Amino acid sequence: MERDAMEFDVVIVGGGPSGLSASIRLKQINPELSVCVLEKGSEVGAHILSGAVFETKALDELIPDWRDRDAPLNCPAKDDSFLFLTETKAFKLPTPPQMHNHGNYIISLGNVCRWLAGQAEELGVEIYPGFAAAEVLYHDDGSVKGVATGDMGIGKDGEPTANYTPGMELHARQTIFAEGCRGSLTKELSAKYDLRKDCDPQTYGIGIKELWEIDPAKHSQGKIVHTTGWPLDSQTYGGSFLYHLEDNQVVVGFVIGLDYKNPHLSPFDEFQRFKTHPSIRPTFEGGRRIAYGARAISEGGFQSIPHLTFPGGLLVGDTAGFLNVPKIKGSHTAMKSGMVAAEAVAALLAENDAEPERQLSSPARAATGKANEAHAYPRELKKSWLWSELYKARNIRPSFHKGFWAGIAYSALDTYLFQGKAPWTFKIHSDHDQLGKAKDFPKIDYPKPDGLVSFDKLSSVFISNTNHEENQPAHLKLADEAVAIDVNLALYDAPEQRYCPAGVYEIVDGPALRINAQNCVHCKTCDIKDPTQNITWTVPEGGGGPNYPNM
Repeated sequence: MERDAMEFDVVIVGGGPSGLSASIRLKQINPELSVCVLEKGSEVGAHILSGAVFETKALDELIPDWRDRDAPLNCPAKDDSFLFLTETKAFKLPTPPQMHNHGNYIISLGNVCRWLAGQAEELGVEIYPGFAAAEVLYHDDGSVKGVATGDMGIGKDGEPTANYTPGMELHARQTIFAEGCRGSLTKELSAKYDLRKDCDPQTYGIGIKELWEIDPAKHSQGKIVHTTGWPLDSQTYGGSFLYHLEDNQVVVGFVIGLDYKNPHLSPFDEFQRFKTHPSIRPTFEGGRRIAYGARAISEGGFQSIPHLTFPGGLLVGDTAGFLNVPKIKGSHTAMKSGMVAAEAVAALLAENDAEPERQLSSPARAATGKANEAHAYPRELKKSWLWSELYKARNIRPSFHKGFWAGIAYSALDTYLFQGKAPWTFKIHSDHDQLGKAKDFPKIDYPKPDGLVSFDKLSSVFISNTNHEENQPAHLKLADEAVAIDVNLALYDAPEQRYCPAGVYEIVDGPALRINAQNCVHCKTCDIKDPTQNITWTVPEGGGGPNYPNM
């Protein structure tokens, strides 16, 4: 069956903060532009997970009257505290200036995205949730033509079932990729156009989060607590957050840098163990866990930003790596990147419309030497507050590669003496090649979950509302099945069993690697941390995956 095609001025892949901000800004500039947003989740916000303490800087620029439009920013940040934990004690440290949150809001980013989607639709943006962009389409000259959604109704054997429906092609004059961290199509584009040739590798963290309803007597709306130290050793980067929302709710999360070395480490179990600390456990005793989720975050920062444009398209948001790690914030920067991209794309399309020869077909356009690339986007981005903000923060996360205390010492020096303007920039290394051999590191004895404040993976995945159509090909692909046993198990004790926070990977009798793809919460850690880069994460059928409420 042939695929149907739809034509748009701009197609945006991803309904997160950057993609939705881009769509809104495009329609603000030119209401006549046809703009489409594809979202792989069952609804906008279904796959969105973030801390999140939100800085309104970009939102103030995009929708200045957001307060009058009932934006779901209902919990102003109040008290900030920063703790260093030992196994039994907590020591209060000065809160780093980047982590001061006066004027910010504790939010559900998923709910903010749902609200942004409503604002976009009021302007005429077409939003299609439940449709995953599975393929990049190209013109004969190699420029991006658009994307195609995945076929529906393909069985595990790879053959069409009775429910088969071919994917839809979406053609665009410009395609904006806003896929979020480790976007699968962005990986393809990066390889095709060599987008990373002039930057360091991207490095990542895994963030694991729970939403709790706690005893009202223990709740303090607007309270913010960050911790570092225990249960991690001094060579592993990471820390926690506790944010007190409205309605007696608290979000708690743990972030671990995926450049960790011990293959026996389990980020999920470190998070569960963290909640048993004497200074943390009382918050959750007597409470009720409501939701669970996990996702990778791009931590490379300034020196890991790739080339952002290519003929026919560009990258925005976390797929390009705009997180400010010292601030522990990326939503405002993602939104700003989408807005700047939209302005560049709108200007390019207007220029094309004003010059008839620029409206030629793609092959003819190539023959005239006029590439369809939004070169103004990176140029204008470098003039924005986003660029200077990331530049000033560029050395803090890499400084922890030498250990916790070296990182703390350098961060203080960089913040207070150099103020982010040191005459050097630290280099970054890929996460997967940092993992050591199992024989060289001690095993970690994690306590069994108590079912009160700590839990197992499967009960956690259950409350993530994760669901995939069972009769479909696994969206987690192995380049070589033998590598899982001959290399990963033999040398690294099958670390995929531990770095996955959803129990997707397990070693069974044989031995063999079993992939429980239906458990996948789309965090993409396996695609990042696998030591041989043997695992590739691809999109499942549209709508599959977690359905996060209020996350």
